[in-house]
Amino acid sequence: MIKIANAPCSWGALEFDLEEKSEEIGFEQVLNEIKETGYVGTELGDWGYMPTTPNRLKEEINKRGLELLGAFVPVALAEDTAHEKGLTTALKTAELMFKAGYKNAFIVLADDNGSVSERTQNAGRIQPEMGLTETQWATYAKGANAIAKTVKDTFGIRTVFHHHCAGYIETPEEIDKLMALTDPKLLGLCLDMGHYAFGGGNPMDALEKYADRIWHVHFKDYHPGKAEESRIANGDYFDAIKRGVFCKLGEGAVDFKAVVDYLNKINYNDWIVVEQDVLPGMGDPKACAQFNRDYIKTLGL
Repeated sequence: MIKIANAPCSWGALEFDLEEKSEEIGFEQVLNEIKETGYVGTELGDWGYMPTTPNRLKEEINKRGLELLGAFVPVALAEDTAHEKGLTTALKTAELMFKAGYKNAFIVLADDNGSVSERTQNAGRIQPEMGLTETQWATYAKGANAIAKTVKDTFGIRTVFHHHCAGYIETPEEIDKLMALTDPKLLGLCLDMGHYAFGGGNPMDALEKYADRIWHVHFKDYHPGKAEESRIANGDYFDAIKRGVFCKLGEGAVDFKAVVDYLNKINYNDWIVVEQDVLPGMGDPKACAQFNRDYIKTLGL
């Protein structure tokens, strides 16, 4: 049975080091509102956002009747020197989830998005020359495989890779290359509908291509009009977010009915996580969460 969760990023709790961080909503309110708007699970958010001791984390999640299903771990995988620190972060995150009793949760591995100026400035309009060199590709894949293997060997927890705009794995071609270079038994794909569309692809193509490798799904919509506004203004990734490029579900370009029909066809039986990335202080996250949950109900979930 498919279960529907939300995540702290929908409340503006992002992994980026932003000036707006002071406006970030506390985790207690976020968990309360996730529960109140009809979701049954959450992701962990950036390390330190929620409690980092297993008993306290379990208490906070359980007392709201929720489940914890994954944790986002950004690593600058193109840099060999970043791998050890990334592995340490992945292991401490996996250990926290494991000891709190969430042994089926995922490490959601991603690039250190927003840290490379060219990729951040050109999110949604990446050109081939902005990509990795062959040497960097080898380094990237080696790091992803190593983190996934060590986490699995140590805690039995699986790792999925989250492609993401403003990182090195954004376009469909970049996703294809990473999938080809990594071990399908170790590294699954976290398919994010909004990021895939913003990166220039049709999420249905990825669903059909990687049906066996999609272990985790993010529901995010993409508004091409807002992306175009940002492009005309020469805005970067954060400018696009501020303009609402990740709009409420059903108001953008992603065909969620077709997505749900296909997930049912392949007997996908895991989590769908709603993520409507906003900057801290933006909009009314609880109202958007309720809107998105109600929309998903119209799709039969």
